[in-house]
Amino acid sequence: MMALKAGTIWGSSVYPHPYLGLTGLDGRRTGSFLNLRFDFERCRKWECLAVLGQRAAVPVEDEKPLKAGAESPGEADKAKETRSMAFHRDLNSLPRPLSATDPSSSPIRGWIVRVAYQGVPGAYSEEAAMIAYPKCETVPCDDFEAAFKAVELWLVDKAVLPIENSVGGSIHRNYDLLLRHRLHIVGEVQMVVNHCLLGLPGVRKDEIKRVISHPQALTQCDMTLNELGLIRITAEDTAGAAQIVASDGMKDTGAIASARAAVIYGLNILEEKIQDDCDNITRFLILAREPIIPGLERPYKTSIVFSLDEGPGVLFKALAVFALRDISLSKIESRPQRKRPLRIVDDSNKGSAKYFDYLFYIDFEASMADPRAQHALSHLQGICNIYEDPGLLSG
Repeated sequence: MMALKAGTIWGSSVYPHPYLGLTGLDGRRTGSFLNLRFDFERCRKWECLAVLGQRAAVPVEDEKPLKAGAESPGEADKAKETRSMAFHRDLNSLPRPLSATDPSSSPIRGWIVRVAYQGVPGAYSEEAAMIAYPKCETVPCDDFEAAFKAVELWLVDKAVLPIENSVGGSIHRNYDLLLRHRLHIVGEVQMVVNHCLLGLPGVRKDEIKRVISHPQALTQCDMTLNELGLIRITAEDTAGAAQIVASDGMKDTGAIASARAAVIYGLNILEEKIQDDCDNITRFLILAREPIIPGLERPYKTSIVFSLDEGPGVLFKALAVFALRDISLSKIESRPQRKRPLRIVDDSNKGSAKYFDYLFYIDFEASMADPRAQHALSHLQGICNIYEDPGLLSG
């Protein structure tokens, strides 16, 4: 085993966001800032303690099926064709996604919260942003890093990005970006994903020969697509796939995307809930420039990250600092260190062995204002040989 070495520690305590309804953990999701009166000096002492903010977990109900109106079939088809034509006319009116190389943006409109997300209008991330901030102005971004930069450059107030899916697992790219950028976790949303098969108005499901979507969506609908015998084509995101089908008028091609994307791009829902696992849930993080200071009035969740040196049982010792204080762990994730991916360890007299060097991400259920959490991190710091890396610091 490896001995606890460099520890980059982020703090992120979580309390319920005012717009988020909580179940299960009773709102206990957040990343937090240290009690400023109580632990600011200790934060300086630790040096690598990077507080990411507070977040709340929000289970969300399934999307409601779009209900047909009272029109006759002919009138309904005509209305849908009209909506589709309106989409083609209004395509240029959709917001242009920001990119990491060209982070230009429209002026901020009054006091409306602006929230960045990856993708184009109709993306699941945009839907999560609207759940967290119902009256927000959503800002699309070409990729995850562009969303991080949009917050850092004050082009938006928040970013909502996926971090984990119950079927596809962790979004490792965003774990890595959390260490590169100086942002804080201030909220968390859990959303049930309802994948829909979309097509142009008037096209029947049996006329679809190909389907386009994000690789993860295609994988999550594997059984349905096999039954339909569809050729699969990958796209950068689900809503982008719907946009391609609508804008190019692809009659023999369907898209896997949300019901909301169908409305935005004038497409028909040919079949709902085509995912293999009905309990397909994505967890999104809400990121901001400033942390939220936690208290003790409600449950919180804190996130930290650290690395380990070689040694017997050191990961056990690191985790034991929480068990000794009855602090529950809700997430453990490991990622290879990019700056130092390999560790060389002397293997007795037989030469050197090479191992991956890992960062460990841990979520635990306690507020940074809780003395138990303070003592646990102090204990952990005593095990670690802390190093200072500006790229890993925040707050």
